[in-house]
Order: sequence, then structure tokens, then C-alpha cells
Amino acid sequence: MLKDITLGQYFPGDTVAHRLDPRTKILLTVFYIIALFSADGVVTYALMCLCLIAAVRVAQVPPKAMVRGLRPVLFIIVFTAVLNLFFTPGEREFFRLGFLRVTDAGLKTAVFMVLRIMLLIMGTFLMTYTTSPISLTDALERLLNGLKRFRVPVHELAMMMSIALRFIPTLIEETDKIMSAQKARGADLESGNLIQRARAMIPILVPLFISAFRRADELATAMECRCYHGGEGRTRLHVLQYAPRDYTALALGGGICVVVFALGRFGL
Repeated sequence: MLKDITLGQYFPGDTVAHRLDPRTKILLTVFYIIALFSADGVVTYALMCLCLIAAVRVAQVPPKAMVRGLRPVLFIIVFTAVLNLFFTPGEREFFRLGFLRVTDAGLKTAVFMVLRIMLLIMGTFLMTYTTSPISLTDALERLLNGLKRFRVPVHELAMMMSIALRFIPTLIEETDKIMSAQKARGADLESGNLIQRARAMIPILVPLFISAFRRADELATAMECRCYHGGEGRTRLHVLQYAPRDYTALALGGGICVVVFALGRFGL
């Protein structure tokens, strides 16, 4: 299960998606989320599926990685589908068992909600798959640069978010190693009731927290040794600049967002 968590992973490449400005990819993700929550029918959801498939093909991200990212939230997807399927009232009833009933509106809502969650997760993961953490930090700082007038520590916030994304795969790998080591010592992590399983997690959480604090201390020491002092007066090796492909991508993403929003108002 831990190996299925792909948040924060970066797949290097030289595709059009990788060469886009990271600010463009963040804005396109925002457009994608707005359009996804505006979808309200078969036509709009089909259009969103086609957009995601086209983006995956352009980015050349392995489809297995996209599907693998859904496994950790499979329970949430199934739970959402069950709630909407059995507890959404409708005019036409297909099945009834006590207080549980399946209606036309419940079936439609369940399918659309599952699609929305799946498309939302895969679409947002695609941005981290094609953008390095350092590029995301620079992009977030540039996009939120106006908040510096209100004394908001934009650079520090962007750096913290970037470090968090960067160390998610590292902590997952560390957790997997600790679990394997504890199982080799005879620890039983899968049997027993909920309380027993929670107690069995203590030998995993304690060394994991110690390792995380040690890595944080090493990172802080390394940043101090390199005279890191925040974003004030800091220069960059790669200066972010918009290219014609960025304007084209933004125009295309904004156009799709407007079309989906307009079609969603008519229930399509």
C-alpha cells in the first residue's frame, strides 16, 4: 500500500508538459479543478476525461503510475459511491432493501462523484509528476509575490510546501523499510482488532518520527552551512519566463474551463 502512494514523485522528461513554465502548470491545474467541479452531465465529464487522457499522453507519464496513485484512496472512493448510491433520493426506484434504496438520481450521483474524485486526484498528481519540487517552489513564490506587501512570508511558505512534497516519497520508503524490519523481528502488524493494530504501529511510528526529525535537523544544518537566508536578495540559476507555448496552454485551458462551465449550467 505504501508503494502505491505517488504524491510528490517526479518523472523527469523532455516533453511539452515538462517544458511548460511551472506557473502555467499551477494555473492550468486551477482551471482543471474549476472545470471539474462545474461538470454536471455526461458531456462535460466526457470532455474532462478526454482532457486528462490528452494531458497524460502529452506528458508521457506511465498510465500505471496514474492508476497506482488511486489505490491509497480506494476506500474513500468506495465509501463515497455507497453513500451517494443508497442515500440519494430520486423519482425512479430500482432497488430497495429496508432503508437502503437505489434510485436513478443516486446512481447518477454515485457515478459522477466517483469520476470527479478519480479525475481530481489524477489531474493534480500529474502536475507533481511533471514538475520538480524546486520549480514548484519558485512558481508558488512568483504567483504569491503580491502577498509580500501584507508581510506574508511567501518564500518561507513556498519552501515548506516544496520540502514537504519532496520528502513524502522519502518518508514512505523509510516507513516501508521500518515495517519490513519489524516484521523480520516477528512483529504482527495485520492481525488483531483495531486497538491491537494501533499498538502494533508504535514500534513503527517511534523510529519513523526519530528518522524524520534527524533528516529535518540535517537539512537545516546543510541550509545554514550554505548561508541560506530566505528569499530576500536571493538569485536563481533558472529564471522563470513565459514562452509562447505557455500562453497557448493557458488560452486552451481557460477556453476548456469556460466551455465546461457553460455546458454545466445546462446540465450537459
